[in-house]
Amino acid sequence: MPESSDPRSTDAVHSRPAGMDDATVAALGELSKALETVHRARGHLYSMHQLIGGADATLDRVVQLLRGAGHQDMADRVETELIGRNVLPGRWTFQIVEEFDDGYYATFQAVERAARDALAGGRRHIHEAEMKQARRTVGRPGHEATP
Repeated sequence: MPESSDPRSTDAVHSRPAGMDDATVAALGELSKALETVHRARGHLYSMHQLIGGADATLDRVVQLLRGAGHQDMADRVETELIGRNVLPGRWTFQIVEEFDDGYYATFQAVERAARDALAGGRRHIHEAEMKQARRTVGRPGHEATP
């Protein structure tokens, strides 16, 4: 079956519902883009969580080396001021990650999903699918509309 030459024609999962205007497609595309940025930020937050945990664990070796080198006072300072220290008042990084996930992140995802459900029948990436259709070369290998 030959592919459609309609520049907006895409697979059913990503096609715009009947009557959906360009402004709504654009708005949902931007909302999706913003959520993707928040996903990336969350990844950085988890990276910070793991990096701080690794640094804290490394301090055990630092204390051991300082004591072995005869620097008891500095070893004591590292041990009492740094090991196990909160990174924010009352919080280790796992608590920051949990608060972010349960608060801002969960709310952002819920609002984005509600917008898609209400305005696009739950369909995702309509803007991107239409961009793909407009930019690909119909009939050319490597430019297929769907897998």
